[in-house]
Amino acid sequence: MSRLLGFNGRLAVLLSLLLTLLAPAVACAAADAGFTAFIASLWPEARDAGVPRATFEAETAGLEPDYKLPDLLLPGRPATGAPSQAEFVQVPADYVKEASIARLAQEGQRLLKQHRATLAAIEQRFGVPATVVLAIWGRETDFGRYRLPYDALRVLATQAYVGRRKEQYRTEFIMALKIIGEGHVPRKDMRSSWAGATGLTQFLPSEFYNHGVDFDGDGRIDIWRSIPDALASAAQQLANKGWQPGLRWAYEVRAPKDVDCSQGVPEITKPIGEWIRSGFVPVRGQKLSAAERAEPASLLQPEGIYGPAFLTTKNYFVIKQYNFSDLYVLFVGHLADRILDPQPFATPWSATTQLRSTDVEAMQRQLTKLGLYADKIDGKAGMQTRAALGAYQKSAGLKLDCWPSDAVLRSLARR
Repeated sequence: MSRLLGFNGRLAVLLSLLLTLLAPAVACAAADAGFTAFIASLWPEARDAGVPRATFEAETAGLEPDYKLPDLLLPGRPATGAPSQAEFVQVPADYVKEASIARLAQEGQRLLKQHRATLAAIEQRFGVPATVVLAIWGRETDFGRYRLPYDALRVLATQAYVGRRKEQYRTEFIMALKIIGEGHVPRKDMRSSWAGATGLTQFLPSEFYNHGVDFDGDGRIDIWRSIPDALASAAQQLANKGWQPGLRWAYEVRAPKDVDCSQGVPEITKPIGEWIRSGFVPVRGQKLSAAERAEPASLLQPEGIYGPAFLTTKNYFVIKQYNFSDLYVLFVGHLADRILDPQPFATPWSATTQLRSTDVEAMQRQLTKLGLYADKIDGKAGMQTRAALGAYQKSAGLKLDCWPSDAVLRSLARR
């Protein structure tokens, strides 16, 4: 009897261990069954959007989610952060790298000559400078050399199922099916970023339909293989979002020593001439015309008081609609300038303090409680966060630098 009890005990332990090992697989299978049902439920919307039934069935058969993607909300697991959500706050020098800018600018100069006629025609039609569309192409896919790592359809389906922006990606997934169904590109060539942007100049599927251009005249819009189509589509997107021909994206300036960096938000705009009269000086002795001085602009200090300062025009914010990151706009704008002029920013980046993103999130929450911050809690030292920090520093009698630091973190923690 004791031997039997011992055997039964060991068997129970083994069964318990086996169930423990199988539990994740069972949960995963259940989740995947849920995913399959979710995808099937999208057919009525896809049909109404013009997706052929044959395309829907062929492309969704065997489609599996990719739970390794960033920016997902998975039941029972911590939310996955975006790749840009690094452990430490990213300083501009780590993003707008001089070596990268110099390499891409040199290649951009070569491509400007190679595609001169096409780029001139694009600028004539849309009013967007050749250097700007080249800079977008360079930043997005290294002028087509970078192979996008993901299957766009799988990415969009996963984001629609468990992403942070389900409704948006639901539409994007259906639009991607429509693109394939209409024969614009085969699925194998529809590679994307983790966020589902695809093509040489990185469009979401809805943007393809909103801004895509057949510029080479072959009867189809091909942002994956046709350089004229991809560049013209990027220009069309900027034009549709309000690009003003003949207007720079920004002017680098030297800020006065007593600058109130908390004014660096889009809501505060003044004519450039007024900024200049208050002590902001265009770098390298640049002379601005009367028309330029009359243009409204906002102050941008990406490192608070520690690095370059810029007066940003409406076109800065048009590029920001292409990609919401201020560092992205700086990269594209500066690269566009460097294709024509080899000079780097006149003021070097100099901020060295790097707080953890979780610390910046704590700051944002406290600043929200104090009524100084109303944007999203994302752990990034963006424009609104820097301005809120500056407003707090002024109220608390701290050094006004509009940059996250241990001193500000400690002060906020005491509130």
